[in-house]
Amino acid sequence: MPEQCDQWRGEHRRDDLRCSVRDVDDAKIAGAVLRGRQDLGDQGLRREPIGPVAAFAPWNFPSLLPARKIAPALAAGCSVVLVPPIEAPLSSLLFAEAADAAGVPAGVLNVITGDPPTLSDQLVTSPIIRKVSLTGSVPVGIAVNTLAAKTLKSVSMELGGHSPVLVFPDADIDAAARAAALGKFRNAGQVCISASRFLVHESVVEQFTAAFVEQTRALRLGPGSDPGTDMGPLGSARRRDAVEAMVADAVGKGAQVAHGGVRPEEFQSGFFFAPTVLTGVTQDMDVMTEEPFGPIAPITAFATFEEAIAIANSTAFGLAGFVYTRDLDTAYRASEALETGMVGVNHLTIATAEAPFGGVKYSGFGREGGTEGVEAYTHAKYVNVLLPGPPS
Repeated sequence: MPEQCDQWRGEHRRDDLRCSVRDVDDAKIAGAVLRGRQDLGDQGLRREPIGPVAAFAPWNFPSLLPARKIAPALAAGCSVVLVPPIEAPLSSLLFAEAADAAGVPAGVLNVITGDPPTLSDQLVTSPIIRKVSLTGSVPVGIAVNTLAAKTLKSVSMELGGHSPVLVFPDADIDAAARAAALGKFRNAGQVCISASRFLVHESVVEQFTAAFVEQTRALRLGPGSDPGTDMGPLGSARRRDAVEAMVADAVGKGAQVAHGGVRPEEFQSGFFFAPTVLTGVTQDMDVMTEEPFGPIAPITAFATFEEAIAIANSTAFGLAGFVYTRDLDTAYRASEALETGMVGVNHLTIATAEAPFGGVKYSGFGREGGTEGVEAYTHAKYVNVLLPGPPS
C-alpha cells in the first residue's frame, strides 16, 4: 500500500472508517411482500440503486463526512462523484487512494477538486447524476436544491443548526455543565450539532453558569497536533472574524462576557478565539438567531416549560436539541415539542452510525446513518406478478 495510504490509516481516520463500516453493516436493505385486498397477483417491493451520486462534503470533518456519504452509497450499489471541501481536499484524495488500494473498481469512487460552484453546476445539472447529497450552509443548500430541481433529482441535505440545550431545575447541574463545556467547544464549536444556545431555568441559571465557566476555564487551547490540546483554532480568519463580530453584537446589546470573548494573547498568529461564555443574552442578539459555528456559549434564563420551548423553536434551524432533566415526563414532553430532527436527553453525544442523522426546517431534509441512510441511495420498485393459469 502506498505510504500516503499508511498515513491515512491513522487512528482518527480508522475511527471514521469503522463508523462507516458499522453504518453499512447495521443498516440492511430489505424488500417486502405485500398482501393486497384482492387477488391481483404476487405483490412485492424491492430496493434498487438510485444511480450515480454527486456528494459534496464540508471542511470541518474532512474524513468522517465524506465517509458517511460514500459508504452507504457504495453499499446500495451506486457509484459516487465526491467534491471535497476546497479548504481541506487532501483527506478525500487519500480516501480515494485507499479505496483504489483496497480494490474498489475504477470509476466507482471518483474525487474531483476545483471551484465548488463550477463543479456543482456541472454535476447537479448532469442527466447522469441521479442523487445529490450535500452537507453545507443554508445558502449553498438552497442553490444546489434549485439546480437539482431542474432535472428532478433526489436530494439529501444537512445544512447546519443552532441547537438549544434546555436545562430544567431538577437536572444534575454539575453533570450538565461538564457535558456542555466538552460538547460546546469540541472542534472549536465548528460542529453542526454543537450545543449553541443554553436555556436554563431561572432557579438554577447562576449555579449552571458558575459550573460552566469553571469547566470552560480549565480547557487548554493549542494546536491540534498537541495531544494535550482541548480546543484548537477556527478553520479560517473569516470564521474567527465572524465569531468576533457576533460577540461584539451581543455585548453591544447588553450581554456580559463571563469568560473569553477575545483572541488569546499567546495565539495571535493563528485563527484562535478563546472559548466564550455570554450571560444576559436576549432574543434580539445575532448569537441567538444565527448559527455561531464557533466557540460561543450564550446563556439565557427561562421561567416556564412553555417559554423554554418557544425560545428553542424560535430559529429557522431544526437539526438537534438537548434536554437535561431527571423527570421522564419532562424529557418526553420536551422531545416531542422541540422542532428538531434529533433530541438528546441528559447527554450531547447523539450522533451514531446506527441512527438516522438529519434535521427539519432550514436544517435540511433526508438522513445519513442507519437504515434510512442507506435507503436514501435507493428507490423503491413495486412488482406485481399475476401467474397465468394452467394451460388448457
